[in-house]
Amino acid sequence: MSGPEGPRGGASWRALLGRPRDRAPRRLRTRLALAASAAVALVVVGVCTAAFLVLRFKLHQQLDQSLAQSANLVSRQEQASGPGVVRAECRYLGAPACAQIVPRDPADDPAEPYALPVSDGTREVAAGRREPSYRAITVAGHPARMLTISYGDDRAVQVALRSDVADRGVRQAAWLLVAVGAAGVLAAGGLGYGVARTGLAPVTRLTATAERVAATRDPRHRITLPGPAPRGPARDDEITRLAGTFNTMLEELDRSVTAQRRLIADASHELRTPLTALRTNAELLALADRLPVDRRERAAGALVRQLTDVTNLVNDLIELARDEEPRPLLEQVDLAGLTRHAVDTARERWPRVSFELRTTDRATGVLRPGIPSRLARLLTNLLDNAAKFSPPDGEVEVVVDDRELTVRDHGPGIAPGDLPHIFDRFYRAPSVRSLPGSGLGLAMARQIARTHGATLTAEQASGGGALFRLQFGPWPGAPRA
Repeated sequence: MSGPEGPRGGASWRALLGRPRDRAPRRLRTRLALAASAAVALVVVGVCTAAFLVLRFKLHQQLDQSLAQSANLVSRQEQASGPGVVRAECRYLGAPACAQIVPRDPADDPAEPYALPVSDGTREVAAGRREPSYRAITVAGHPARMLTISYGDDRAVQVALRSDVADRGVRQAAWLLVAVGAAGVLAAGGLGYGVARTGLAPVTRLTATAERVAATRDPRHRITLPGPAPRGPARDDEITRLAGTFNTMLEELDRSVTAQRRLIADASHELRTPLTALRTNAELLALADRLPVDRRERAAGALVRQLTDVTNLVNDLIELARDEEPRPLLEQVDLAGLTRHAVDTARERWPRVSFELRTTDRATGVLRPGIPSRLARLLTNLLDNAAKFSPPDGEVEVVVDDRELTVRDHGPGIAPGDLPHIFDRFYRAPSVRSLPGSGLGLAMARQIARTHGATLTAEQASGGGALFRLQFGPWPGAPRA
């Protein structure tokens, strides 16, 4: 990882993971609270408005029904009555409806004035040219509602009742519903804020964790996920899955950082001994004029060997550190031919070991996507490892199939306690620490296998020795020669 000012430093961590403290969460929380409150408030206002309209309609409907009943009653009781006022006590709340009969022709009006207002529309209803109608009027200074219907024989009946009781009921209902609506809006605001706060709690924890990671550059922090309910399963909503994914990302980051630190520590440990020997031999060669020729030649040879070992170790470390480097374009690799070339090279490097190569008919001519140089390095590491642990004049068996390659030696095999760690970097079993090597060959082989979508495993071979198995996934449509 780079320093604080580098491309992976604290500034870019904060740009990727962190935001100005609490500003973004508050804005999002406010927006969610306002949205939830507005939705509930609209529902409350809509319900209150609908209730007001229904109540007003019902009150006026009851008043209109009373007027219609009064008009029918007057029509039946005053069949032979002439034009004029029938009743005029409706200025009192408890009195019956005011009623009067109006002729079509104004010339037929009685001498006494009418108690209710008469208009041209009333004459048209009497003449049958207009439908019965309701009208708001004023009687003795009080609001009233009047119904005009046709009476027959070119006459019309008008009845009226005070409407202030209904109007007062409508006003009271309106104020009550306004109060209820206001309380509902306030409650909606509180509930909306509570819902937003509860719903965004995991996001707040995620933000706080991201800020801690950005500030401390320590990926060991985790977001606390909600556990299972007392009587139900664990939560599995989008926020919880997001927190779980973030924890997984932190775990991978922590694992990567830990691996890098372990690689640096192991490399420092492995390099300390050869560098010390190099320094000793270099200081010895500085006194070459005082040394015998044979000792000077031995020191020079040891220096060359140690430089070679250090160079190989550094190259291996560079290869292992390239987990995420851009891969070159893949090529169609003949695995059988590549293995044959690797076995020929191993025979030259290990002349005292016998290498037996067997290629099945299914593997002949099969091409697989891969990087030839990396696959050759994988095979070389496996063959060198098998030859190193083979007895003098021992045999290493290599079998190539279309989806599998195995390398077996007839050496001491792998102890059960060493088997789980055989592919760890710099791991060397206690029984082989005196042998040359840095413990990176098998780790590099597994890494190369993974980059090619293959799996590399180790096991104790039947009858003794170690067996390494390289298994490739199927490649549909692979061309054959």
